[in-house]
Amino acid sequence: MAHWGQLMFQDAASPIMIQLVALHDHALTIMIMVVSLVLYMLYSILTNKFTCRTLLEAQEIETIWTVLPATILVVLALPSLRLLYLMDEISQPTLTVKTIGHQWYWSYEYSDFLNLEFDSYMLPTEELQDGEFRLLEVDHRMVIPMQTEVRLLVTAADVIHSWCVPSLGIKLDGIPGRLNQTTLSINRPGIFYGQCSEMCGANHSFMPIALEVIDHPSFTQWVMTFSE
Repeated sequence: MAHWGQLMFQDAASPIMIQLVALHDHALTIMIMVVSLVLYMLYSILTNKFTCRTLLEAQEIETIWTVLPATILVVLALPSLRLLYLMDEISQPTLTVKTIGHQWYWSYEYSDFLNLEFDSYMLPTEELQDGEFRLLEVDHRMVIPMQTEVRLLVTAADVIHSWCVPSLGIKLDGIPGRLNQTTLSINRPGIFYGQCSEMCGANHSFMPIALEVIDHPSFTQWVMTFSE
């Protein structure tokens, strides 16, 4: 869960988000090295009283500052492309959940079960219980089992919405008349919050996402209870 004054990412709850954080740290390390080198060179040029014509005209330095940036770009691009393809890969999902964005709430349909669908509205402030978060808690959370590959289908019924949960590394647009899909695989139980990340109208800020991840026996019990 995020907190005030936080500068880094939320704690990763999925394998994809763990690798996204690692890629961010990898790129940030390279950026710090490049910025430090450039600042040192600028300082050296500004404080040097002599001009080295050999340095300004040498072919060696021209080769270095052409080849070095190209090498850095390759070092950044290869892990980025690998992760991009991993995020788009869906092998054999165990569960499929369809998410529909409305103005201004979410609907969830579990197509693997009969009569398992519900709407998810934000809870008003006066109805919150102790420990629940204002503007993030909903009346019906989306529930999925942990350590299970889940296929998430996202669409919208009216305007463009965006299903986004930062701790899972997921942000998927819901577009009317189109189905977008991604995969969820969460490695620990908990409750993870997100919000619509597309400007979808006057109450855009009031359609939160609450995702509850539980173990398999508890999920089976939840399905049996909710379907009755």
